[in-house]
Amino acid sequence: MATLTLRDRLLEAAVELTTTAGWAKVTMARLADEVGVSRQTVYNEIGTKNDLAEAMVLRELDRFLAGVTRSFDENPDDLVAAIRDSARRVLKYAQDNALLHAVVSATHGADTELLPLLTTHSEYLLEGAKLVVADRVAAYDVDLPPDRLAASIDMVVRLVLSHVMQPSADPTRTGDDIAWIAERVLR
Repeated sequence: MATLTLRDRLLEAAVELTTTAGWAKVTMARLADEVGVSRQTVYNEIGTKNDLAEAMVLRELDRFLAGVTRSFDENPDDLVAAIRDSARRVLKYAQDNALLHAVVSATHGADTELLPLLTTHSEYLLEGAKLVVADRVAAYDVDLPPDRLAASIDMVVRLVLSHVMQPSADPTRTGDDIAWIAERVLR
C-alpha cells in the first residue's frame, strides 16, 4: 500500500474528526495534533478551514466519479446499463459514506457550514460530474444533437445527486428507475 502524503493524512484526520466529533470541533490545531505536525504546517498544506472543507468534498467527489468511470468501463456496449450501474454504485457508496451523512445530517451551528458545499455552492460538484459523464458517454453511439445530449446528461447527474442527498428507495431500485428514464430520453 502506498504511503499517504501529508495532505492525504490531514484529509483523513479531518474526515475522521468530522464524522466522530462534528465539523464544529475540527480546528487546524486539533488537526495538527491528530497528524503530529504543527498548526502552521496544516495551514501551509491545506490553507483555511474553508479550503479544508472543499478539499474533503472534492476528494469524496473523486471517489464517487471513480465509481462512475468504472461502471462505464464495465459496460462499453450498453449506455443504459452503464448509467444503471453508475447510479447504483454512486447511491450505494453514498449510503455507506460517513462524511456525507455527517454533512447532510448537520442541523445547527458550525456543523452546517459544510452543507452549502453540497447544495447552494455545488457548481463544481455538478460540473465535475457532468464532465466525467459526458466524457464517458462520448464513446457511445447516441443519436441526439449535442444540446439535447448535454441536457440529458445534466438531467441524469442531477437526478442521481438528488437521490444522494435524499434517497427515496434502495440504490438498486433507484438505479433501475434512473436507467429507465435515461433509456426513454436517449431513444
